[in-house]
Amino acid sequence: MEIIFLRHAPAGEREELATTGRPDSDRPLTVDGRKRAREAAKGLARFIGNADLVATSPWARAKETAEIAAKALGAPLVESNFLLPHRSPGSLAGWLSGLDGHRVVLVGHEPHLSKVVSWLMTGDASRPIVAFKKAQALLLETKKAAPGGAALIWSLPPRVLRLLGKT
Repeated sequence: MEIIFLRHAPAGEREELATTGRPDSDRPLTVDGRKRAREAAKGLARFIGNADLVATSPWARAKETAEIAAKALGAPLVESNFLLPHRSPGSLAGWLSGLDGHRVVLVGHEPHLSKVVSWLMTGDASRPIVAFKKAQALLLETKKAAPGGAALIWSLPPRVLRLLGKT
């Protein structure tokens, strides 16, 4: 199974949205964030070809990023509450176990993505061994979505993805 983790692109300011009384989950991408998401998704598509599925957190900024990525990768898009920031790596792994043998792109938030990646690689989510920039992608390969068996194949910072998207 190939699991590609993609952090959402730049979003609006949390404090600015809070003044409207709306929850942080409604915070959308900025205009620049949408542009960066398109460039990163184009670069990711050039790098990997396609994906079997793009799954996203239901929060606005992740959904917007995922919609752009799904289109670029020619993949169906699904929402998953297992990608919400407070969910455990184990609950996400349980959901992923039904997708063995596929290339899945997971779009979510920090520090949740870092914790999941660390847990899949080492079995320990308490001290993340990676950190994601906005619109960064990382690929893990694993036979089974379980603690401690995944291998890091590559990590592409947003700048590299955008450069790949421009070539």
